[in-house]
Amino acid sequence: MRIATLTAALLMTAFAGVASAQSTIKIGYTLPPNSHYGTAGRVFGEEIAKLTNGRYKAEQFPANALGGEREMIESLQLGNLEMVITSSGPVGNFVPEVAITDIPFLFRDTAHARAVLDSPIGQDILARFPAKGLVALGWGEQGFRHLTNNKRPVKQPEDLKGLKIRTMENQVHMTAFRTLGASPTPMAWPEVIGGLQQGTIDGQENPLSVIVSAKLSEVQKHLTLSRHVYSPALILISKRTFDALSADDKKAFQEAGKVAAAAMRKHIDDVEKKGVEDLKAAGFQVVEEVDTAKFQTVLAPAFAEYAKKFGADKIEKIRTYK
Repeated sequence: MRIATLTAALLMTAFAGVASAQSTIKIGYTLPPNSHYGTAGRVFGEEIAKLTNGRYKAEQFPANALGGEREMIESLQLGNLEMVITSSGPVGNFVPEVAITDIPFLFRDTAHARAVLDSPIGQDILARFPAKGLVALGWGEQGFRHLTNNKRPVKQPEDLKGLKIRTMENQVHMTAFRTLGASPTPMAWPEVIGGLQQGTIDGQENPLSVIVSAKLSEVQKHLTLSRHVYSPALILISKRTFDALSADDKKAFQEAGKVAAAAMRKHIDDVEKKGVEDLKAAGFQVVEEVDTAKFQTVLAPAFAEYAKKFGADKIEKIRTYK
């Protein structure tokens, strides 16, 4: 009897140990810890620890520690990595519906973009992820994209002619820059700084949040506040990881994702308030305004391609959303 009681007690202790064991979730991203990605990763870690009473701990892997964005997304699909915070650019190669958000001059302003992504339009896109082995916990943000280069100030479309501009592996972006007369050069982010230093590429395009956190002022001379594309970000978790969670833990991860996405947006708001002045102080020569209508006119052939690919009605629904 004593032996049976002792055995039961030992089993209960063992199960209690399993139940209280801490699981580590690895979160990879390409930018440094002081970036908007780093903010989202930190806040997610704080929230998931709080919501699960410390049963889950988030371990951060910033600055390309686990590879480029495409590599990390592939690792999510395979279940070799738990989470990634990523730009939307390469995601369109996995979930094609995401690429509609990359159309130039699609969103009027930040408030419009956020409203669309938080609406059924944006949520319907997120619902497409599980079929690709991914679960999207929320739309984060990078902000509106701007152009930097080492050759000349870019004020109008013709100034782009012949410039080798690094883009993400994103056909929507590449079509736009090709139509504008530039030479789009897809390149994984870990290679960009070296490419700019060596002259393999003349410039790149990114939101102020990336331009500031990556210290691109050290390798670029000219900044054009073109606002040519609004750039969302995404907080992704491997479907294999998510499916293994209990119902309560799934809710906790989703809630932590929402809080992290909101923190990322706030980080962007803060950078937008002072980013341009900081970049001027760092040595950038800044073109503060471009003739947006002229850029849109030159991009007419690209817009026709986008309408065929995504559907003119879907694009118009986003453009006119209120």
